[in-house]
Amino acid sequence: MAKAKRGLGKGLGAFFGEEVVQEVVKEQTGESLENPEREIEKDQIQKSDIEEESGEIFVKISKIEPNREQPRKDFKEEQLQELADSIRQYGVLQPLLVQKKGDLYEIIAGERRWRAAKLAGVKEIPVVIREYGKQQAMEIALIENVQREDLNPIEEAVAYQRLMQEFHLKQEEIAERVSKNRSTITNSMRLLNLVPEVQQMLMEGLITSGHARALLAIQDEDNQLKLAEKIVQNHLSVREVEKAVKAIGKEPKEKKKEKEDEALELIFKNLEDRMKMVVGTKVNISRKDRSKGKIEIEYYSEAELERIVELIETIG
Repeated sequence: MAKAKRGLGKGLGAFFGEEVVQEVVKEQTGESLENPEREIEKDQIQKSDIEEESGEIFVKISKIEPNREQPRKDFKEEQLQELADSIRQYGVLQPLLVQKKGDLYEIIAGERRWRAAKLAGVKEIPVVIREYGKQQAMEIALIENVQREDLNPIEEAVAYQRLMQEFHLKQEEIAERVSKNRSTITNSMRLLNLVPEVQQMLMEGLITSGHARALLAIQDEDNQLKLAEKIVQNHLSVREVEKAVKAIGKEPKEKKKEKEDEALELIFKNLEDRMKMVVGTKVNISRKDRSKGKIEIEYYSEAELERIVELIETIG
């Protein structure tokens, strides 16, 4: 019994269509699907490897391999198993986007479906074949994953970084391609400034992107990691982390101020002692800042006051 025609979904559905299938078969066989009487020769295309069915191309799953340039590296086993259960019941509802690579087919978009199909024991899988350059293939893989929110924050940031470094795209160009604001791209890439251990925590979902952005304010790597570990241990909220970051930021300034105050105290104590030696009585210097203040000279009798005044008059 023929299988029902499958829906293409949204997002990268624009890449799939009947005209693509027509082009692929025509390219490989020299004939259009519109001429079904023409028999396909075995040396041109093996029916056991690729089968045209209801407007789709089916390829043996063993003939498909993942793309090493795929931005997504983390595939959660539980989610794959859920998709595999769905595939056992309904089949693969959206074909993979692939390109020819020797005798195999390299995945451009749809690796998660491919992995789940393998778990489900599927022997053949629907595909659409296209030819792309390295940059185009990476952009499409990135767009698909971003649209589906399949990438963790670090994988997404690394993908943006590669597009900038390898293909010299500007942030504005990347933002346009993935339909996001430029500030979103900038904030995403800033996460790569986190220490590697904290990046791993973010990838594993131990901390959120909100936690991570707050941690970026901590320049000291040891302090950054310590606070990240504290987030995990104490289940701190983003607001609590922001307060902790502010407290850490104040500590160095306060210590520096304390050292400066101690140094000034010694200087003014020395000046008080020198003036005491000159006037022969207790002297107190009160300062408002580095350049302003007042001098207090104590006297204990009229005679002592007169002596101090005469002493000051001699200074001029």
